[in-house]
Amino acid sequence: MPEQGRLYYRLFYGGRMNLNNLDAAKRRIPNTSVLINVVSKRVKQLVVGDRPLVKVTDPNEDIEDIVLREIAEGKLVAEIDFSQTRNLPKV
Repeated sequence: MPEQGRLYYRLFYGGRMNLNNLDAAKRRIPNTSVLINVVSKRVKQLVVGDRPLVKVTDPNEDIEDIVLREIAEGKLVAEIDFSQTRNLPKV
């Protein structure tokens, strides 16, 4: 299963993550696809060594929970640039 597929499954069908963090993040980014993409990209950044934008409360805390807290606390936002869609053909 591709990484985004696994992340989607964990985010929306359960897993060890904190559901309160997920609900709070969904209030900030209600679009499921955008939320998954933001979480996926940020998880990759943390895995390669970027520092979290929130204090880690437990050394065993899942990276996904850290990212969801970053989103929920407004430390991480999604920006969508619609200017690139101007030249797309009309359907």
